[in-house]
Amino acid sequence: MRPKLFTMIKKQEFTKEKIIKDIVAGIIVAIIALPLSVALGISSGVSPEKGLITAVVAGFIISFAGGSRVQIGGPTGAFVIIVYGIIEDYGIDGLIMATIMAGVILVIFGLCRFGNIIKFVPHTITVGFTAGIAVTLLATQLKDFLGLEIDKVPAEFIPKIICYIENINSINFMALIIGVLSIIIIVFWPKINKKIPGSLVAIIVTTLIVQLMGLNVETIGSKFPTLSGAIPMPTLPNMDLKTIEGLIQPAFTIAILAAMESLLSAVVADGMIGGNHNSNMELIGQGLGNIASGLFGGIPATGAIARTAANIKNGGRSPIAGMVHAVVLLLIMVIFMPLAKMIPMTTLGAILIVVSYNMGEWKTFASLLKAPKSEVIVLLLTFSLTVVLDLVVAIEVGMVLAMILFVRRVAENTEIKTTILGSNDKEDDSVDDKSKGNVLVYEINGPFFFGVTHRFIDVMKGLNSSYDVLVLDMKHATTVDATAIDALERLYKRCEKNNIKLCLANINEQPKKVLTNMGFIDLVGEEAVFKSRDKAIEVSVPGIVM
Repeated sequence: MRPKLFTMIKKQEFTKEKIIKDIVAGIIVAIIALPLSVALGISSGVSPEKGLITAVVAGFIISFAGGSRVQIGGPTGAFVIIVYGIIEDYGIDGLIMATIMAGVILVIFGLCRFGNIIKFVPHTITVGFTAGIAVTLLATQLKDFLGLEIDKVPAEFIPKIICYIENINSINFMALIIGVLSIIIIVFWPKINKKIPGSLVAIIVTTLIVQLMGLNVETIGSKFPTLSGAIPMPTLPNMDLKTIEGLIQPAFTIAILAAMESLLSAVVADGMIGGNHNSNMELIGQGLGNIASGLFGGIPATGAIARTAANIKNGGRSPIAGMVHAVVLLLIMVIFMPLAKMIPMTTLGAILIVVSYNMGEWKTFASLLKAPKSEVIVLLLTFSLTVVLDLVVAIEVGMVLAMILFVRRVAENTEIKTTILGSNDKEDDSVDDKSKGNVLVYEINGPFFFGVTHRFIDVMKGLNSSYDVLVLDMKHATTVDATAIDALERLYKRCEKNNIKLCLANINEQPKKVLTNMGFIDLVGEEAVFKSRDKAIEVSVPGIVM
């Protein structure tokens, strides 16, 4: 459990040229992160500097203590709705405590080595809730983008949309024009210059237009008259035990989302650089970053896929880039924060509308609609629940449904074949014809588990005293669980009742271990276990024609 930075130092992977590239990449990523951090802070329901504090404090620690070479940490659009809801219910102090608690949970996840477990979340669920978050994030930006005059916007998606429709007459067309211009700049600027982010160009251009022309457009300064460019001293909010208990669920929501998004970002980064991250150390780094962010008054943070990709594309190959990005943001915050008051709110809304579109993975979403119906159901249900209800509910329901559908698919692919052998016939697939012979073979092809046992029991109903020997061929039974053992015990009792000898053949390693540990081998006797079906029949019924 060693941070990636320390591993690289120990292996002496740093050179002067690599460090210079990391510093340059860090500076570029800081410029990209600047408008995003401010916009995400405001959209989350806090003041702009809170977003920058998060990018500075959490961003530095996530790079310093994390398990990825190139991960860039900071506030992301995925947290906006969650943070907004926590502030609505518990205030700023509640958000700070929930962020710290989430950090502790993430550290525990890492120490317990849950990093690999989180990777087993189905792709349909991650795409579903990511698209759902994108839609809810976009919805939060419509007020500022359209310049609507609304004192209190509901936190829930449907009431929010209804509120917008009811107040559509208050639209500020000048703000809308500035917002549209911002989107045009953000979308088309990369065709001119890919080094300077379009969001920064949009901020500079639209701010100059609004200020020089004296347009009636809401700015950061008109919404937040007092802005601070200083990092506050770390403090722990005073919270009573009852409030802390109420914050456990929101804290888990933050932790789960931070874990999933950061590990997804790390996996994407690995593919881009051909490296491998330490998932458990990454969770610990994310946890420490969130604890520090909360102590300094920031909001939740995680690995940001877009900023991480920008870091890689600009030459970043070590945690130094992420640390430089945090330091540069701190310098910008201290020196230029007073100028941030002039930025139009509609421009920040436009930036996050583009962010929400990009984070939605709509091409992937559309391609998954062509997947098997069961996966499409999981995708659409996760998406809908994320938008309408809650992210945690969406993930929980999606995971349960995905597991049920997976069990069903596996069960459908497991075949239980019956074959009758006797002195007059080589073999016959009909169990109902009792006159054909005295050896019955059950062949299990696939996992033998709780999803299959009901079919096994139905097949077992055809067993009666007209058979002398029953051979259970488990050559293709890859796994066995406790429910399957219970079904086998019922089979054994039925065989005893009908005076039928039960033999086992071709038992694989995992099933044999389970059968032995749960006492079934002792029940039937070691002499009833054979390496092959033919051997079992030869020993049990000498002279039988096969």
